[in-house]
Amino acid sequence: MTSVITLLTDYGLEDGYVAACHGVIAGIAPEARVIDVCHLIPSGDVRRGAAILSQTIPYLPKGVHIGAVDPGAGGARRAVAVEAGGRVFIGPDNGLLSWAMHASGGAEAAYEISNADYFLHPVSPTFHGRDVFSPVAGRLCGGLKPAELGPEVPLSRLVSLPEPTSKLRQGSVEGEVVSVDRYGNTQLSIAAGDLAALGVRIGDTLGVWLGRRQLALPYRETFAAVPPGELVAFADSAGLIAIAVNSGDAAQRLGLPPGAHVRLSPSPSP
Repeated sequence: MTSVITLLTDYGLEDGYVAACHGVIAGIAPEARVIDVCHLIPSGDVRRGAAILSQTIPYLPKGVHIGAVDPGAGGARRAVAVEAGGRVFIGPDNGLLSWAMHASGGAEAAYEISNADYFLHPVSPTFHGRDVFSPVAGRLCGGLKPAELGPEVPLSRLVSLPEPTSKLRQGSVEGEVVSVDRYGNTQLSIAAGDLAALGVRIGDTLGVWLGRRQLALPYRETFAAVPPGELVAFADSAGLIAIAVNSGDAAQRLGLPPGAHVRLSPSPSP
């Protein structure tokens, strides 16, 4: 196993939670390189965590990937280690890891993390990131096999979040808001290729339907292509369409939370 461990959590940066995880890993696998993916996931926002992890995983080295956005910690949910595309994903079985596993080629084998020999003791029921996921990750880097962590879990039993989808219809494409970043940019499940299939090119105007509301937005290469305070649609770094306000917050202005339905067309006419 490559000695790389990545961490994605909703622990924030105001407390010592992230440092505790780093410390546990360093004590078990001092040679491991730890990459912090993100620790500012909104508290308990599994969908946001899944989106960030899945869109980041293609650029991360193969290794052990910890996801700890875990509103069910201390409850009945199980902890799992899942092998996918030469990686091992560790975290709660709540769907957080599902999109990243798909982006890695799909789950190949899964195991319940139940062998307490590999945990830090005593185990806090509310801090599995420190006491379960971090020591297990360190030991996997040291040669432990995922199958030694506990019984195998049928892949069909793993919890999966519904994948964001887009649907091309005659003259338009429908999708949803996948996530909202810290700038208020709203990332849609609609890919730039979907717009290209409709004949939309950079410089065109998009018709945008948000429920009963209808807008006409410029489709540009970047949000900086419009004056400050203006709305714009562009293809983001993941190749997905985003709606933004130059120097502003599009999600707040438009009232677009994750999951909101959006329809785009090449022109503002229905």
